[in-house]
Amino acid sequence: MLERRQNPIGRAATADIPRITLGGLRLAVLDVEQTANFMIEMAFPHRRVGRPLYLTSANGEVLARCSTEPMTDRLFRAADLINADGQPLVTVSRLKSKTPLPERVATTDLFDVVARKAASAGLTFYLFGANEAENAAAVANVQARHPTLKIVGHCHGYLRGEALQAKIDEINALAPDYLWVALGVPYEQAFIEEFTPRLFNVGVIKTSGGLFNFLSGSRVRAPQWMQALGLEWAWRIWLEPRRLFWRYFTTNPRALYLLFNQSRPSHTGRARHASP
Repeated sequence: MLERRQNPIGRAATADIPRITLGGLRLAVLDVEQTANFMIEMAFPHRRVGRPLYLTSANGEVLARCSTEPMTDRLFRAADLINADGQPLVTVSRLKSKTPLPERVATTDLFDVVARKAASAGLTFYLFGANEAENAAAVANVQARHPTLKIVGHCHGYLRGEALQAKIDEINALAPDYLWVALGVPYEQAFIEEFTPRLFNVGVIKTSGGLFNFLSGSRVRAPQWMQALGLEWAWRIWLEPRRLFWRYFTTNPRALYLLFNQSRPSHTGRARHASP
């Protein structure tokens, strides 16, 4: 598969972050706190890289899809930083590398840490994605949990044509420090590829998958013990069997094969520990 090279400016911004290759993708060796600190640091104007920094996340399904879908693979390899949002990835990294992943960086966990730090630093959010009701409920709940956080705007993810083009211009004019895009794989990655050139006033774009569904309260996380054992996928199948059973039935075996056969400890750089 062909790999699109990262923007060299974005590559320089993340050069000090250690990575290991798991299942064919290079993943950041960072925990939730370190990832949030990096996002805060990069949002300040003097650290911006001339375009939004693009952060995304990978789990077993993503690894499987990248191995069989050239477009998805290309979109993920264009990211400036990829976090591991899957406990099996963390577990295998402990077997395959002397510098394993410290923990799973679930976007649902990362969001609140970044929100807390952003509120203290006076940085701003924009939430784009999900349907209108889910989006509005997510924003209301976030504002209740983080009353001093500045949310400069939000919008559902079902705009098309001229309405979408106008919304992109509106987001850019609002210049949020963080744009959280929750459209699902690979649509949110394709969104970033298409619109990044027009979002030059945005600091960081983070893909968010089903984040807004959890923020709205319409879905609940798996019990902590299931998360720790890497069984959150089983919890999700139990909640949505029709939608998810076949997806995980086909992607989980491939992901395990990739994790054990396309992983290597190619780490570089030093992790960031200091708080902003």
